[in-house]
Amino acid sequence: MSEYRPDEGSFNVGGARIAIVVARWNGNITENLLNGAQHALVRHGITESDIDLLRVPGAFELPLACQKVAKSGTYDAIIALGCVIRGGTPHFDYVCSETTRGIGEVALNENLPVAFGLLTTDNLEQAEDRSGDISENKNHENKGEEAALTALEMISLFRQL
Repeated sequence: MSEYRPDEGSFNVGGARIAIVVARWNGNITENLLNGAQHALVRHGITESDIDLLRVPGAFELPLACQKVAKSGTYDAIIALGCVIRGGTPHFDYVCSETTRGIGEVALNENLPVAFGLLTTDNLEQAEDRSGDISENKNHENKGEEAALTALEMISLFRQL
């Protein structure tokens, strides 16, 4: 009989250390993403003392900060949060593409879960719809919360492998 190998993780990862790297640009949106992520982590048993917060100027700075955090060897996962809203120039495409590529590279190169909480929207309304204010206790979608749950599940899965 072969050894059991898990095919999915859970949200039960007591003692995990998590870094949240959040962009200040579009701060009204990213603060809601941050609130959603923190709420999800605490709700699933991660203590506030096991969550470190780092702020960067904008989305483009997320990959470098995540890489520095990953290389510290201190964390079980990183949650990258940011928001880029399309404007009238190609700048949006470059920032979104390079930020996405960079975050993915950090995860692969450092063998560490880096949850992708970067909103790339066409307008402010779409960003607001994806970063619902959890303090209002409404059924809002919050991609920060989803990124935190992804980080927890990946930590669990990695611990089982």
